[in-house]
Amino acid sequence: MTRALFFWGRLGLRMRLALLYGGLFFVAGSVLLWFTHLLTARALNQRFVVAVASKVTGGGAPGAVPGGTLPGADMLAQRVRTDVEQGAAGVLSDVLGSSMIVMVLVGAVAVLLGYLVADRALRPLERVTETAQRLSESTLHERIALSGPQDEVKRLADTFDAMLDRLHRVFDAQRRFIANASHELRTPLAVNRTVLEVSLEEPAASEDLKALARALLGANARHERLIEGLLMLAQSEQELTARRPVDLGQVVRTAMEQIDLQPRRGKVVVHEDLRRAVAHGDPLLLERCLVNLLENAIKYNVRDGEVWVRLREDETGVSVTVENTGPLVPPYEVDDLFEPFRRLGGDRVRSARGAGLGLSIVRAIAVAHGGTAEALARPAGGLAVTVRLPGPGQG
Repeated sequence: MTRALFFWGRLGLRMRLALLYGGLFFVAGSVLLWFTHLLTARALNQRFVVAVASKVTGGGAPGAVPGGTLPGADMLAQRVRTDVEQGAAGVLSDVLGSSMIVMVLVGAVAVLLGYLVADRALRPLERVTETAQRLSESTLHERIALSGPQDEVKRLADTFDAMLDRLHRVFDAQRRFIANASHELRTPLAVNRTVLEVSLEEPAASEDLKALARALLGANARHERLIEGLLMLAQSEQELTARRPVDLGQVVRTAMEQIDLQPRRGKVVVHEDLRRAVAHGDPLLLERCLVNLLENAIKYNVRDGEVWVRLREDETGVSVTVENTGPLVPPYEVDDLFEPFRRLGGDRVRSARGAGLGLSIVRAIAVAHGGTAEALARPAGGLAVTVRLPGPGQG
């Protein structure tokens, strides 16, 4: 029973409808054939057999004596009755066999016609499904625009189009908000930075004023990093509008040029194992992803620590792994590090250590490219973060 239900569930809706149509036809045909068989047998018994027996007993024979019977008529009538019943049974058996063969052939035709009818009836649903599969954030302007009678499928398509209208308005509002926030938030911070830098260059400024300006300048820089991270996270979570083949080896080298390999805790040694790997996506976002990975690996390291960068490509796509020495990370806290504003220990991130958005941006960029980002805690301390991306023929 379980296997039958599993097999039935694996069939498509079109095939299930065709089998249901055919099954209903066979049930109705079997009932009709059974009733026809009973009625035919009853008619033969009442009209044919009784009529022949009455003739044999002299009811209609020439020269018969009214009210009497011929000599040996009872035995002859019984023999005739038996022969006629056997003949009628043979006729019924032949008719039943022929009817069953015809019913099977017509049933096969009914299943085929049911499949064609179901295919035509479900064609509008296929159009809805194809549109839903094709849609993304960058193609929300498309509509199903199904024409035809106002039936259940037409109402479903119209409801889907109305939902797309609402989603399109929401995404447009989000894009406008990100663009406006990018300008409105950066402008006052840039003005504050300029004022503070000018005050530091003022000869008449006291040392206390300069110390305060330097403290405010550091806070301003941290706020700028926070806003840049938030805007980058919002942009990374959006659908990519343009994709192209990107040599990740060049992206890694470009990211390395932007990283300070001599943090406060001493110089960090970076080991590179870069094989040729080509991804499919946005070069700027991928560069930002690698910069964040390398920055985290160096920032959260030990004195005179090490970082390993590995680049691989296979039939499933490309992968970038950044592994670093560092403090011990409990395995149950690794997934939390990909959440915004989270740091080791589950505490809110301190602004002095960064905005707490590095790995969140890494995962958002990977997901936007159709890939994944995951991390593993090293037994000796530190993390191994792996980003997997589709290749040029898989995006």
